[in-house]
Amino acid sequence: MFKGELVAIYIAPQKAKPLTSVGTVKAVAGQGLEGDRYFHKAGTFTKVHEPNRPDRQVTLIEEEALAAAAAAGSDVKPELSRRNLLTRGVPLNHLVGREFLVGKVRLRGLLLCEPCKHLEALSVPGARERLIHRGGLRAEILAGGVLSVGDSIVPS
Repeated sequence: MFKGELVAIYIAPQKAKPLTSVGTVKAVAGQGLEGDRYFHKAGTFTKVHEPNRPDRQVTLIEEEALAAAAAAGSDVKPELSRRNLLTRGVPLNHLVGREFLVGKVRLRGLLLCEPCKHLEALSVPGARERLIHRGGLRAEILAGGVLSVGDSIVPS
């Protein structure tokens, strides 16, 4: 059992553009976060033949994973992680295949969001190596609503 917190929210309107911090965002079931590149089917990894892949709806990363990467020499700022939701106190790797709530928004963890060359190219050298198996979680939005910084994160 855990009770975590949503520390920050990030979206980017276009692929490869810097992520912007927002205090709230509307999560739309089956689509993603309003205003984000994947909501608009315009992300780097959006496939023309698979525009509605559920694993592209929202990504999460642990604040603790970024702190560990920084301690190891790769200071990956949250907005450079290319993930939408920054969490604290949430064991994201354990949520693959499980449902959980962020505030009133219901998500299902789908698969680990392993770091890639694209992430490293847009962030800092060594980020990929330092975030292996701690690069976050890809999730599907099952029941939408408004996400706000400070929302609690709990298993459902």
